[in-house]
Amino acid sequence: MAEKNISFEISGMTCAACSSRIEKGLSKMEGVNEAHVNLATEKANIRFQSDNLSLKDLTGKIEKLGYQVRLTKKEFDVNGMTCAACSNRIEKRLNKLDGVQKATVNLALETATVEYFEDAISTNEMKDAVDKLGYKLKEKASDTERTNDKENEMKRQLRRFIFSAILTLPLFWSMVTHFEFTSWMWMPHALMNPWVQLAFATPVQFIVGAPFYVGAYKALRNKSANMDVLVALGTSAAYFYSIYLGIEAMRTGTVMPDLYFETAAVIITLIVLGKLFEARAKGKTSQAIKQLLGLQVKEATVLRNGQTETIPLERVVVGDHLIIKPGEKVPVDGTIIEGQSAVDESMITGESIPVEKHIGDAVIGSTINKNGSLTMVATKIGKDTALSQIVKIVEEAQGSKANIQRLADKVSGIFVPVVVVIAIVSFFVWYLFVTPGNLGAALIPTISILVIACPCALGLATPTSIMAGSGRAAELGLLFKGGEHLEATQSVQTVVLDKTGTVTKGEPTLTDFVTEKNEEESLLQLIASAENKSEHPLAQAIVNGAKERDLLLFETEQFEAVPGHGIKAVVQGKKLLIGTRHLLSQEGISFSDAEEQMLQFEGQGKTAMLIAVNGQYCGMVAVADTVKDSSKKAIERMHKLGLEVIMLTGDNTRTAEAIAKQVGINNVIAEVLPEEKSAVIDRLKGEGKVVAMVGDGLNDAPALAVADVGMAVGTGTDIAIEAADITLMRGDLNSVVDAVMVSRKTMTNIKQNLFFAFLYNSLGIPIAAIGLLAPWVAGAAMAFSSVSVVLNALRLQKMKLNKE
Repeated sequence: MAEKNISFEISGMTCAACSSRIEKGLSKMEGVNEAHVNLATEKANIRFQSDNLSLKDLTGKIEKLGYQVRLTKKEFDVNGMTCAACSNRIEKRLNKLDGVQKATVNLALETATVEYFEDAISTNEMKDAVDKLGYKLKEKASDTERTNDKENEMKRQLRRFIFSAILTLPLFWSMVTHFEFTSWMWMPHALMNPWVQLAFATPVQFIVGAPFYVGAYKALRNKSANMDVLVALGTSAAYFYSIYLGIEAMRTGTVMPDLYFETAAVIITLIVLGKLFEARAKGKTSQAIKQLLGLQVKEATVLRNGQTETIPLERVVVGDHLIIKPGEKVPVDGTIIEGQSAVDESMITGESIPVEKHIGDAVIGSTINKNGSLTMVATKIGKDTALSQIVKIVEEAQGSKANIQRLADKVSGIFVPVVVVIAIVSFFVWYLFVTPGNLGAALIPTISILVIACPCALGLATPTSIMAGSGRAAELGLLFKGGEHLEATQSVQTVVLDKTGTVTKGEPTLTDFVTEKNEEESLLQLIASAENKSEHPLAQAIVNGAKERDLLLFETEQFEAVPGHGIKAVVQGKKLLIGTRHLLSQEGISFSDAEEQMLQFEGQGKTAMLIAVNGQYCGMVAVADTVKDSSKKAIERMHKLGLEVIMLTGDNTRTAEAIAKQVGINNVIAEVLPEEKSAVIDRLKGEGKVVAMVGDGLNDAPALAVADVGMAVGTGTDIAIEAADITLMRGDLNSVVDAVMVSRKTMTNIKQNLFFAFLYNSLGIPIAAIGLLAPWVAGAAMAFSSVSVVLNALRLQKMKLNKE
């Protein structure tokens, strides 16, 4: 039996119990000889019998235990695909390779995205596997190289079409003049000579049509079939049967035999034309990425050794001091160290009003400095900038696969062989029963079936819509992390909103301060000193309130955060408690006299916090977070879409209900601890609801991950954005509605495409089988079916959303 050694990187381990759990779980698997998990290096080293176990079995076990295996993710360019059957074959082959965890092939983008284990398989092994299928897997080219390749390919296709059209036109002319209503047209007698027609048809068949023969040979060699097989079979039948008829005409002395050279030539010419139109249309689906890349500046003014110089953006390094003059774009992400100005951040946030920036404020690359000169220090460059991350998310979304595409993949995987069988059956039915012994009459429907049935449109139906839809979404400030999330959002029934920073601005201010002994200033000084250790927005509001009163803050001797309830601290030797009723009750501190005042504050939508010093209640502080201007309108739009809206918050019930009332939310779940939020989402899902969670904070990350669709407000924390399926760059709840509407419109477009694709094939095959579809018409219909599907998808780039 073959024994293998493999090493995995594992994420999610927090302690020795985690590593021990994984080690035990792996060791119990039949076929695992030895398993060691190292917490420090976050690696698992496994010796196993490869005859009994696969790498997917091992990674599946690790994931079942609640941890993640780190994989290498790489994107490749794929050359030589012509239809859905091609992309399906490549995808299946890659997924069968030992070491490949997941492979997705996108016909529209002509790319393959592979997640694999570097220790188990090399990129050369993947390339060899694809090469054996008759295609080329290449390292992904740069955007400039890809653009040049596409342009060169279109020029080549144009040359092929012109050459083919010039030779096909005389043949097509000879065919047209045979109709009764065109019999008056003049036609040179020489065009009816079989050898003249052969001279025109042969270069089209074997020079222009060479790629079809090559593709068909490679497909058949690998025991499969694709579009090339259908085209090669259909046109070859017409071409070689015409040669046979020409020889028979010479032998029998027939002057004007019925030939089919024009059928083969016209089919090839129309397919090449269709491919040309398709390539041009597909090029437009990636416009969104081109526009995003176009926002990047090419040069930056850097201050080095006391001298300023203009350098290419690629030469900027982290720590460089950059100068941005009024009207110029910010080159990279960074922090202002000198000057102040208004910066137009509409490219990121969608807000048209420029944001005032001062020393210490962060600026984002490609935003526009409006009126003041700024000096900044570069903190993120290259692929780490916000714009580059946006481009990366859009590219990954466009290259991913929606679940609905699996239907098309399954159909296309068996479609071509089934069509060949139908064509053969049709041939014999015509030859034996409909027109007994008439080979020519039997070939016509056979050729038409082979040509009309090509599944090109089927393969393009979903990916082109995903590309166009996700690209348009990016322009609207919606970043879908994958096609599956774009698909899932249409089904959302319940939207759960975090309060702070989502419904509200997340910038609370100190509004009221009540003390028992009229020592307001000294008590505020103590609690602000304690809260200075906390990163909670409410704590920062208290600290800012103290600073506005010019109060000096003390050093905090001890500090403990009690999640969801408040803090415990020691300042100037005094033991402080600041937080909820629950916090003080746990410590046995009475605050009954403050209850009425607390209820009054909470009824006004303020968050009231009780204060105790050395075990005695001393006062109360109230903080208010104002509602975002757009929240009420956005929630009205959600209700109009038929969505159930719930506000989920750790704040107390009275405050939460007061905020909810302001914006029109009827369902409130309050006083929920951070770790309980994901349990609430699970409960809602358990009721059969499709749930979207919208949040912006660190404590929202688990709930975002658990929800059917997680939406992170882009102005929130990086962890929340990482855990979510959709990033709402504009920090506006209207973006939630926009995301649902974009998803619904995109899925409608995909269904239209699939309907058209199936319609072409399902109607075309029986019509061709009963002899009502000429082969050249079948060729035109097949060629333009793909074009129509792509053009329909392109409508999404002009998508308008109802803002009412």
